[in-house]
Amino acid sequence: MALEQYCPVIQIVGYQNSGKTTLVEKIIKRFTSENYHVATIKHHGHGGSLKKSEPLKDSERHLEAGARITTVEGSGELLMHVKKDQWTLDRLIDLHRFFDPDLIVVEGYKQENYPKVVLLRGEEDLPLVERMSNILCIISWNDITVSESQPIFQISEQGSYLEYIFQKMRVN
Repeated sequence: MALEQYCPVIQIVGYQNSGKTTLVEKIIKRFTSENYHVATIKHHGHGGSLKKSEPLKDSERHLEAGARITTVEGSGELLMHVKKDQWTLDRLIDLHRFFDPDLIVVEGYKQENYPKVVLLRGEEDLPLVERMSNILCIISWNDITVSESQPIFQISEQGSYLEYIFQKMRVN
């Protein structure tokens, strides 16, 4: 894929411990099973140094699932390891496109406007949906009622939501 070609970006968002990293792993495996090259960007939004932190374990999980390149960003630190005052998601996406992925999966960056899969643990997480834009679908751990028109999947419907995401995000 040349730099000027299209590369879709999908965001996986949800509160802490909602299953974001596990879902990213599943998406990577689904796309790589069809010979797609996947890149990931993990946002470490909890502050502090990235050294010996949980986001590094998450990025290792991304690599083990089959991602070709994975990056963790937080507080201006970028592991690839580059130091800058601030990294915007758009700049990180531009950087990843250099490596010719077929899909970029972003874990976090809730306020950005790329297509999103929103993970909800229960009713207490519903305010997150109201603050999101560009929702592709919602995956819930419990039966909930959402006023949004996007598809809602139960976490147990893995085959259905993975196929839905694949159909919506694949490059034709």
